[in-house]
Amino acid sequence: MNSVMKDVPIIAIVDDDASIRRALLRVVQSAGYRAEAFASGREFLDWLPRNQAACLVLDVHMNDMNGFELQERLAVPIIFITAHDDVPTVERIEKSGAAGHLRKPFDAPTVLDAIRRAVRATHVRTDGARPDGGGPDGGGPAHDARTSKDGDLT
Repeated sequence: MNSVMKDVPIIAIVDDDASIRRALLRVVQSAGYRAEAFASGREFLDWLPRNQAACLVLDVHMNDMNGFELQERLAVPIIFITAHDDVPTVERIEKSGAAGHLRKPFDAPTVLDAIRRAVRATHVRTDGARPDGGGPDGGGPAHDARTSKDGDLT
């Protein structure tokens, strides 16, 4: 991989719905980010030791491991996505410290705005300064974050 691509943040997508994964991959890649998609939290955790993600777009309700269980294992900004916008889920998301919360279906500009904010927050938190304009989000290289209705995307 060339050095320019190494400087582009990786956005990880975890959703058990293949159509959501495909749509998010297209949107994220079209915005200039590198993207990786996973059908489960376990798949993502298997990938993580050898890789890094600047941000995680994560479904709340999945079969093997829900989004909250996965979040407990990570130190990376998370944007929760869910079709279940019930009060207990929203309250748990708000208490979780997530970087964002989107209700399915959502449009491409909305998810990209949430990703840009989350990636920017990563740079501020790790650098102590605002991004320098080096990446597609207006930020520099991704930092290591490893730890064990119209125009809708859906």
